[in-house]
Amino acid sequence: MKKVYITGARGMLGQEVAQVFSGEYEIFPPDLEEVDITDAEKIINDICKYKPDLVVHLAAMTDVDGCEKEPDTAYRVNSLGTRNVALACQRCNCELAYISTGSVYRGDKCEPYTEFDTPDPRGVYAISKYQGELYVRELLNRFYIIYTCWLFGGGKNDKKFVAKIIELAKTRNELRVVNDRFGSPTYTVDLAKGIKEIVETGLYGKYHCVNEGKASRFDVAKEIVRIAGIDNCKLVPVSSAEFPLPAPRPTNESMQNYQMKLLGLKPMRRWQDALEEYISNTFR
Repeated sequence: MKKVYITGARGMLGQEVAQVFSGEYEIFPPDLEEVDITDAEKIINDICKYKPDLVVHLAAMTDVDGCEKEPDTAYRVNSLGTRNVALACQRCNCELAYISTGSVYRGDKCEPYTEFDTPDPRGVYAISKYQGELYVRELLNRFYIIYTCWLFGGGKNDKKFVAKIIELAKTRNELRVVNDRFGSPTYTVDLAKGIKEIVETGLYGKYHCVNEGKASRFDVAKEIVRIAGIDNCKLVPVSSAEFPLPAPRPTNESMQNYQMKLLGLKPMRRWQDALEEYISNTFR
């Protein structure tokens, strides 16, 4: 049985990845205890102790505004931490799947990005994640770099966009939601399955892995309210200028799974279908 080591295994995506790989693969660490990826010696020793065939690297500082406020921590975790994980893979001769973000694109393209578009990150979060990618490329020759964005999931522990919209829509008559920022909403369950499908091809390189479709935050909020059956809250589309934030965001970080399509892999379902399944299973 092949062995898979997961960093960030306790996170929203990490738990789904562990679930998807379990059964066919032996999962490490077995108790899902986290090892500090910024401690090079510890993470290298821990990964090499298990001698995995694959490391799925999910651990990251994902608070975009937090990264802008604490750049040293962001670079230590997202850039140098990824370097440490890549060095571990180099030392024990295993594959690495590095999960990154569509935020590394500049965001001024109208259409969804493909893997053949060139990253041009803005803001500490995006730059730190891209620098992590560069370490992977420099140190390894057996890797998968997988971009995703706008994740939803977490079930009853959800504290992100879906849960917040449902909570607010149930208690307010009106919600103002940004309609000039675009992405590809992606269900963690589908992403975990996509990661597994990609790494099992044995075809190394860069991939996008998102649910199909482009949407604004307003589009997603409308769908959330509809699925949840909330009809007494008016949604008002507004400019992102109404909600100034410390860190820059791309206007468009939507993506298409172009590499997966070219390889003939199974298409990811539409984000609306994935969202309906998630809300139906979690909030009803």
